[in-house]
Amino acid sequence: MSGLSRRDMLRSAGAGGALLASGAVASPLGGTRMLPPELPRDRFAAAVGELRAIVGEEWVFADEATTISYKKSFIPDLRGEHVPSGAVAPRSVDEVQAILKVANTYKLPLWPVSTGHNMGYGMATPASSGQMILDLKRMNRILEFDADLGTVLVEPGVTYQQLNDYIEENDLPFWLDVPTVGPIVSLVGNTLERGVGYTPYGDHFFMQCGMEVCLADGTLLKTGMGSVRNSNTWQAFKWGYGPYLDGIFTQSNFGVVTKLGMWLMPRPPVYKPFVVRSANLEDVAKVTDAIRPFRMNNLIPNGVLMMGALYQLAMFHRRHEIWEEDTPIPDEVLKAFAAKNGLGMWNTYFALYGTEEIIAATEPILRSAFAATGGEVLTEAEMAGNPWFEHHRTLMRGGMTLEEIGLVRWRGAGGAVAFAPVAPAKGAETFGQTALAKEIMEKWGFDYAPAYAVGGRELHHIIFLMFDKGSDEESARAEQCMEEMVTRFGEKGWCAYRSSVSTMDLVAQQYGAENRDVNARLKQALDPNHIIAPGKQGIA
Repeated sequence: MSGLSRRDMLRSAGAGGALLASGAVASPLGGTRMLPPELPRDRFAAAVGELRAIVGEEWVFADEATTISYKKSFIPDLRGEHVPSGAVAPRSVDEVQAILKVANTYKLPLWPVSTGHNMGYGMATPASSGQMILDLKRMNRILEFDADLGTVLVEPGVTYQQLNDYIEENDLPFWLDVPTVGPIVSLVGNTLERGVGYTPYGDHFFMQCGMEVCLADGTLLKTGMGSVRNSNTWQAFKWGYGPYLDGIFTQSNFGVVTKLGMWLMPRPPVYKPFVVRSANLEDVAKVTDAIRPFRMNNLIPNGVLMMGALYQLAMFHRRHEIWEEDTPIPDEVLKAFAAKNGLGMWNTYFALYGTEEIIAATEPILRSAFAATGGEVLTEAEMAGNPWFEHHRTLMRGGMTLEEIGLVRWRGAGGAVAFAPVAPAKGAETFGQTALAKEIMEKWGFDYAPAYAVGGRELHHIIFLMFDKGSDEESARAEQCMEEMVTRFGEKGWCAYRSSVSTMDLVAQQYGAENRDVNARLKQALDPNHIIAPGKQGIA
């Protein structure tokens, strides 16, 4: 092949062209598979045969009919840049090791996924076409649960719903911390992407403790205390001895994580959720500055969500119910519709956890601070039955909900891609980010659907770009809009903390040549044949 990447070649072919590069079965626009660019069909077929001998005929998916589910994604992909060649689903670590041996032999690139429900970021689709999905959903055992310490060791296919059911069936005094679509999401997958939730245990990677990683050559590495003979503290102490390695296996392609330990939150005696309803878009700055000291001193112990009106409304409404024009929804129209549904232009959710005495002492302090921003401080007494309040009340106690899937149904056939830039938790930052995002999205004809998640000292600006994936024209605009947002936010130092597969290279470039060089050296040392997820987070 030429010096161009497969991504560049597909783009140069254009949205209407068929690129039959080495190993390609047919045009990606025809819905067919793409084979690995350097792997001829006969060699690919031989690799598939060996994979079937490892996992069984029914667990290798290498034809058009059986690979359809692995191509499902909500992000734009007009040129077929994220089309897998197939999938293989092992049941055990031994099978993962055997699959990696085959991949090394044939130079077959593998894209590991846990459940493949990474909504807004590409689902199970790979960073570049031709990779075979290494689907770990069959590895779904809860291996250990220590009810004294509140620790659990799980395989990649374990979902939050599965673990929640286990806790309830065994009447264990712990809560989970879940992402927004927790029932179908893997603990391992979300933690490795450094996802966040909404209880005091919301930083999922911080609450992770110990990994088993299968390296590209089949070596099994147990991090931290797991490498000690007869250790009984693998899930109790994070750091172990020497360099802390767990971090290099998050948001990377240096190995396949086959086991992961997590800490769970003890169930509190009392839980009280709140919402602060703010009337105006510009109120976001005042609310952020009010939140920051309480997050820093842990008076508000959970991650605070400031939800924009449109993001909230899209959960339960379709766009045409609010605005039938093709132009972005005017603020005054959005504000009026939100008010009819008991919402403000910003709706800030937080909770208090502990005893009646602790909450009674803390609540007046918080009420006073938020009232000073002009917002209404409301609880279940005023908001009971409001579907948005109930949704966040459920999330902030680690409950199961799938309601945010509604966002992908906002326009036409449905489509959404997420952008999550990070900034210091200061009101001026939110004001600037909100203005820039609104400018760019309205320029490309899209509605601005924001949320801010405020951590201890940082905030994540979660922007869902919702479009009609059934329209090629709208998909093209969505792609151009997202690339402009990544670029212009990055120019101001507001870079994303995670990325869709479609913008991984662009985001990685913003983190500097030195960072990319170190990642490349680690990749070469741990995976010299570059068979694990080439292109993930911009690491070839």
